Amino acid sequence: MYTYDAFISYSDKEKDFIIKECLPNLEVKRNLKLCIHQRDFIPGEDITVNITSAIHDSKKTICIMTRSFLDSYYCNFEFNMARMENIYHRNGQNILFLVFYEQIPAQDLSLVMLELVQKQSYIEYPNDEQGNVVFWDKIREAIE
Repeated sequence: MYTYDAFISYSDKEKDFIIKECLPNLEVKRNLKLCIHQRDFIPGEDITVNITSAIHDSKKTICIMTRSFLDSYYCNFEFNMARMENIYHRNGQNILFLVFYEQIPAQDLSLVMLELVQKQSYIEYPNDEQGNVVFWDKIREAIE
């Protein structure tokens, strides 16, 4: 039914985390098919078309929450398009999941992001080896 298990929305500043952590841990070790813009977007296609297709063709949208994510026009666009997908195409079933890669104070988040946090639709990146195994398993659970 879906081309991808998850679309990963992230700022280009987190590209190394995506390539060195997300892809090996989720695609290779946990056999998930991810959509990431730098690899899977169609060259020459309008960026907004690529984004909406990626969200529509993915079971879930995972947002890698950082300061640069909050400051990025396209990251915010992806977040909002995933919200619209939730409302209009998935009967309110939550497809959005936030991964806090950095500590971000609550007052810096939008009300909609805070609402997701209150619904427990998020996880914090542990940045330690023991916690990381559990972290990647939790992400896999959230996607399935």
